[in-house]
Formats: sequence, structure tokens, C-alpha cells
Amino acid sequence: MYTKFTSFILLFSLAAVTQSAFAQNKLRLEDCYEKAKQNYPLIKQKELISKSTEYTIANAQSAHLPQFTLSAQATYQSDVTQIPISFPGVDIKPLSKDQYKITAEANQTIYDGGAVKSQVKIQEANAQIEQQKLEIDLYKIKDRINQLFFGILLMDAQLKQIELLKKDLQTSLTKTESAIRNGIAFKSNADVLQAELLKADQRTIEMNAARAAYLDMLGYFIRESLNENTQLERPASITAPPETTIKRPELTLYQFQNDLLGAQYRSTTTRNTPKLGAFIQGGYGRPALNALKNEFDFFYIGGLRLNWSLSGFYNSKRDKQLLEINTQSVNTQKETFLFNTELSVRQQSKEVQKLQALMKVDDQIIALRSKIKTTAQSQHENGVISTNDLLREINAEDTAKQNLLLHEIQLLLAQYNYQTTIGN
Repeated sequence: MYTKFTSFILLFSLAAVTQSAFAQNKLRLEDCYEKAKQNYPLIKQKELISKSTEYTIANAQSAHLPQFTLSAQATYQSDVTQIPISFPGVDIKPLSKDQYKITAEANQTIYDGGAVKSQVKIQEANAQIEQQKLEIDLYKIKDRINQLFFGILLMDAQLKQIELLKKDLQTSLTKTESAIRNGIAFKSNADVLQAELLKADQRTIEMNAARAAYLDMLGYFIRESLNENTQLERPASITAPPETTIKRPELTLYQFQNDLLGAQYRSTTTRNTPKLGAFIQGGYGRPALNALKNEFDFFYIGGLRLNWSLSGFYNSKRDKQLLEINTQSVNTQKETFLFNTELSVRQQSKEVQKLQALMKVDDQIIALRSKIKTTAQSQHENGVISTNDLLREINAEDTAKQNLLLHEIQLLLAQYNYQTTIGN
């Protein structure tokens, strides 16, 4: 009793592990999108852009920290300031013509008119643009995944149909061999059917080889080892909404480009604002601050410094005009992109409608071809038609079913391409 129970538990566990392994090999289209995106080499650029932006912004913000300069000079001049009078008993020595000075100065910005803030905004806008360009490149991977994924699904469906064809041929071959043994059919009839079975085997070999190649490419994209046992989950059919809204990442890029233009324009206006700062300077030299003392001495000086460049007002009107021109250029690019995308959406929508109509006709053709094949099989068994006539009807039904399978996968591909085109 205990042994039977133990065996049952082991068999149940083995079945659970087998089912779990099979489930793990079941690939979903959405998972392929995500894995391909995460494993694409270009994804590393995201971190590089973030780090570069972080360092650039930190450099710009360092302008708010005290700025230190150290300078030194040694000069010799042809003449020096002298007092052109003399007093009895007073000897006023002139300054030396060789003079020396070493100074250290610290400057602290108090008000920069928003210059640093504008530079930070520009760097942030640039980073957004670079990141969005990267998102656009990564988004394009979806088209390639669609082609591979639905290509494998089509091959899977065709392989199943080939197996059904082989069953039909094998059934006819079995009946023909029986008829040969009973002396009511020729051996050549069986040879014809056997040749068709071999042709079906060839199609299976070709299809499996193509499927393996597609699986290898898909596995390379998602960085997984896929084999012939890998199964793909067939996505659900999608119904397009009555009103289509384009949500492509390119539209966000155009918005970020306009944001950058605005940040650059605001940066130019900071050139026309006054700048206020504090400074302190200390040094050692000859002469020091006392120009009449011809000795080496320490000195210092501190205070406030106001700078206001007015030449920027010359270009303010042209800067605004340049902003308007560049904004119009970006908007024109956006309109062109929307026009081309809308055109693609219309074409893909018509393709979906065409395939749906073809599939309805496919169903009718298959129903008729199945009836014709069944009648042909009966007629062949009774010797009314030849084996070649029977094969013609079997192949006609197979072709009709293959067309339906092709149109089904093409419809799914068209629907998901439509979703990719509009940005869903």
C-alpha cells in the first residue's frame, strides 16, 4: 500500500515538473517585447545619458560655489611714479622699477540673473531628447519581433496542417493497399500516394528548419536559448477602436525639442540681466596697496561687484524670431510624421479589412473542398476515379486550409502592426 502511494506521489511530482517546464517554454508576445528591449545593447546608453547629464548639471551648479583664482606676476617697467618735490631732511625714495605680486582671490555669486538655472534646464532638456531618441530606437524592435513571432506561429499552424494532410494520405494509402491485396487496385496507385506522403515529409523538414532559424533569431533578441520544444502563445485578436489616437514616442520627442528651444531662448535673456557678486582678494608683493611704500608687504581688499552687459539687447528681437522659426520647423516635422503615420494606419486598416473578408471566403471554400474530397475518397474506393484525381482533391482541400492559416496569421500580424504604428 505504501509503495503504491509513494509511486503515485512520484508520478504526480514528475507530471507537475514536466508541466511547469512546458509552461516556462510558453512564450508570450509581450514578454518578447520586454526581453528584447532589456537585452538590446543600446539599452546601456540610458545609464550613460543619465550619468552624463548628472555630471553636466553638477558642473553648471558649481558656479554657485565660491570661485578661487591664484595669480602671480613679476614686472619691470621703464618708469615709476615719483614725487617731483623735495623737503630738507626728507629723503623720499622712488619705487623700484622691478615689481612683484602674488594674489589669491575668492568670488561668490550673489545674483546671476538665472544663468545657472537656465543652463540646468538646457541640460535636462537635452537629456530628455537623447533618452527619447533612445526610446524610439528601442520601440522599432517591436516590428522585428512581430515578424519573427508571427512567422513562427504561421509555421506551427502549417506544420499541424501538414500532419492532417499526411493522415488523409495515410488513410487513403491503407485503403488502397487493402484493395491491392483484394486484387481490385493496382500497386501504382499505392506508389502515387506513397510519393505524396514523402513530399509531405519534405515540407515538414523544410518547415522545421525554417522554424528553427526563426527561433534562433528570436532567442538572440531576447537572450534565451530556444529549441524545437519552445511553444509560442498565440495572441488574442485585436479590434481597432473607431477613433485612432497616435501615441508614438516620436511625438514626445517633438515636445522635448520645443522644450529645449524654450530653455535656450530663456538662457539668452539672462545675458541681459545684471550680475552681482562679492569678492575678497589677498596677496603679497612690492609695492602693496600703499604705493609709496617700496617694500614687500601683505594686503587684502574686498567688496561687491556689479556687472551688466547691455550689448545683448541688440540681438533680443532676432533671438525671439529665431525661436519662432525653430519652433515652426519642429512643428512641421511633427505634422509630416503624423501625416505619414496616418497614411500607414489607413493602409493597415484596409489590410485588416481585406484579410477578414478573405477569411470568410476561405471558410466557404474549405467547406466545399471538404465535401468534394469526401466524395472523391468514396469514388476512389469504388474505382470511379483514379488516384491522381483523388490526390488533386486532397491537395485542393489542403491548399484551401493552408490559405486560411496564412490569412489568420497575416490578420494577427496586421492587427499588431497597426497597434505598433499608432503607439499602443
